[in-house]
Amino acid sequence: MRHIWQTGQVWCYDSTGKEVPCVGSGQDGEYRMGAPWPENRFEVEGEAVRDNLTGLQWTQDANIGGFPVSWQEALARINLLNRESYGGFGDWRLPDRRELRSLMSYQAKKPSLPSDHPFQNVFLGWYWTSTSAAIHPAYAWHVHLEGARMFYGGKDQYSLFWPVRGAGNGLLPATGADRCYAESGQEIPCPGSGQDGELQAGFPWPQPRFAVSDALVTDKLTDLVWARMATVTKQAAVTWDQALQAVRGLNQDRFAGMSSWRLPNINELESLVDCRSHSPALPVGHPFEEWQEGYWSSTTSFFETDWAWVLYLHKGACGVGHKPGKTFHVWPVTSLRGS
Repeated sequence: MRHIWQTGQVWCYDSTGKEVPCVGSGQDGEYRMGAPWPENRFEVEGEAVRDNLTGLQWTQDANIGGFPVSWQEALARINLLNRESYGGFGDWRLPDRRELRSLMSYQAKKPSLPSDHPFQNVFLGWYWTSTSAAIHPAYAWHVHLEGARMFYGGKDQYSLFWPVRGAGNGLLPATGADRCYAESGQEIPCPGSGQDGELQAGFPWPQPRFAVSDALVTDKLTDLVWARMATVTKQAAVTWDQALQAVRGLNQDRFAGMSSWRLPNINELESLVDCRSHSPALPVGHPFEEWQEGYWSSTTSFFETDWAWVLYLHKGACGVGHKPGKTFHVWPVTSLRGS
């Protein structure tokens, strides 16, 4: 797989939150799909920290602003850091949503960062990204460092900001954002805004992005193969255990001639999101059918282990759902290499 990184989850849990053996569970902790984290993931370089997984540099001080600010104030404060050449650099930026999510560990909480991180002054609250929410452009995506949730907040509300710099090593894909918006939600010219729509950092998407073969869709950005029919439970919402069982049934029946289907982890699900779009938050012209509002991932919430991570496809948000609830749908994934 390309442009997917491991979530960090290495343990497995049942629907009551109890830790269970990973073998045969079908969970994220068993498969650990994506680029593995380097043994020495972080290196302190002066006032910056290099993430050897992504190649990006972050300020070591995770609360460089000292107090929460509005979204526009966060962008302005980073401009000031650049004028002052903070840490010897003048190209700091507000991270886009995939850049900020790349720091998250799904085997950690309070904060949801890798256990060996060297960052200082980490605040257990919301951090802004440079990516506006397509469904409500007066809102921008932010990530909560207590447990890694990603939702959108009003740009006139107050969150912290964590500057990043560098082109990275090509692991992270672009978010798809190509427009810029004021705090009011009005579209504005992108030059000089410092927003995701201006910088469009990350690996560019192939064109066309998807290749269709009967019941299968290959995402050429990630090499993942998805079921074209984006629900395999007859449009019925199911529990998390039922979602895992549904995927086992696909493998027993060799759905589409393959027996390597699995429930995707949260990074795999999020990779489908196009931040230009909403309802659904999928690339324009996507070939998927019967898409639903919310999807289970195979990744347990380490904050509350009887909950699991879900993708809200209307919005593009990453939240959690209570495992015993019949609340979300099943969108299986595999790869041709694992068929």
